[in-house]
Amino acid sequence: MTTGTPPPTVPKRSRARTFVPLGIAAWLVLEIWLLTVVAGAAGGLTVLLLLVGGLVLGGYVIKRAGRRAFRNLTETFQQQQSGAVPAAARPGSEGNALTMLGGLLLIIPGFLSDVLGLLCLVPPVRKSVARFAERSLEKRMRAATPGSFGDAFQQARIHYPDGKVVPGEVIRDDGPSSYPPREDRGQRPPLTP
Repeated sequence: MTTGTPPPTVPKRSRARTFVPLGIAAWLVLEIWLLTVVAGAAGGLTVLLLLVGGLVLGGYVIKRAGRRAFRNLTETFQQQQSGAVPAAARPGSEGNALTMLGGLLLIIPGFLSDVLGLLCLVPPVRKSVARFAERSLEKRMRAATPGSFGDAFQQARIHYPDGKVVPGEVIRDDGPSSYPPREDRGQRPPLTP
């Protein structure tokens, strides 16, 4: 007996869910292989000292970049509270996130991650990656289709239980509504924080 409704379809698996675990597994195999090759050529103690050195250097880099970011944030807040217009970003401040990523890559054990972490600390590389990321983000925001991540900041949407979508501004009101319920759609669903 058929009810007239089609059977539910299984959502298609995204490429990221397929290739990211494979990429991580390949990365781990390559890191282990590099560790064994270097240990065979230079000795286990040398490998251990290099890994500990990467850990210490990565911790220092993250701590220093975190302090710099916190100092910039406090100065910006102080300037805003005093009524002054915040100064333009300092040279080199655009790479704080990349500097922290470089420190994190240095902390992760392995030589390939250490090389990538050291590359993230080189100022010309930081600047070019920051410019590329900025251009890429601007391009995605301009080409945002309705309902995409780029469109999330353009407008808020109200979803009613019957499936209708109303573009507009969402205003949160915790108190009882002073408006009578709308007859065309019934009671409005409660706002959830």
